Amino acid sequence: MLKLDNKKEGPDPATGPKRAESVDDVVPDLVDVAAAAKPGMESGVACKDSNGAGDAKGDIKNESKAKGDDNKENDDGANKKVFGDVLDEADLEENDDESTLVEEEGEPLLPIIVTEDQMVKHPLQNTWTLWYLENDRTKSWEDMQNEISSFDTVEDFWSLYNYIKPPSEIKMGSDYSLFKKNIRPMWEDAANQRGGRWVITLHKNCKTDLDNIWLDVLLCLIGEAFDHSDQVCGAVVNIRGKNNKISIWTSNGNMEDAAMEIGHKLRDALCLERHNFLQYQLHTDTMIKQGSNVKSIYTL
Repeated sequence: MLKLDNKKEGPDPATGPKRAESVDDVVPDLVDVAAAAKPGMESGVACKDSNGAGDAKGDIKNESKAKGDDNKENDDGANKKVFGDVLDEADLEENDDESTLVEEEGEPLLPIIVTEDQMVKHPLQNTWTLWYLENDRTKSWEDMQNEISSFDTVEDFWSLYNYIKPPSEIKMGSDYSLFKKNIRPMWEDAANQRGGRWVITLHKNCKTDLDNIWLDVLLCLIGEAFDHSDQVCGAVVNIRGKNNKISIWTSNGNMEDAAMEIGHKLRDALCLERHNFLQYQLHTDTMIKQGSNVKSIYTL
């Protein structure tokens, strides 16, 4: 038998071996080669007539037929060997291009097998909704809020996050908000009325810090990183002219233990510098005053 890794001298590799156009072109050549290889064999091949029967167009003459069945079996074995070698050679020539490709480029690519575990999404403890606010003075605050999409699995979160622009690239005066489903990013929502927020103020030029901290905040929220995660409502990033702000909203500002635990965990997770203060402000105070005039009841 011929081996695929042994290259023969033959047709120009740029053009490749000439392939047969039909079975009729291949079979006579094989028989002629076999006849030349074994004395006493004349060229001939069986073909089907119009009724489907086979008519022999040539006979194989064997002068030693009278010597017995043993010689006949030996002849048949020789015939099979000759035809087998010729067929293997033809297969090699027909697949020469493919064999060379495998030899030059290495092992052939195997199909990608997706396991059942890879098809199953990883659920989150809560369903979260992303909101986008685009500043428009002709609209009310509620009307400016646009609900983008909700997700409840890790995979869907990354699909959404990688699809949208980072905070550093959205318009001035715009906000991103991520809140638990059915909680609107508004002070007036029932889940927020008695609550407050931890505020991080970032310099306008710190675009990389802005994007990285915002992502870390999102991961803390959806990963339920706090002992009092039930107190967390959501988070907001504000893109403004002087400074940008990221805030984490909680449902009850009077629960000091819960608020402080969330604040400490948040500071550690974000690896904030000493000059980046965390300030907790009640929503009731924020509604009355704006900017730096808002009183902070806790500071870290």
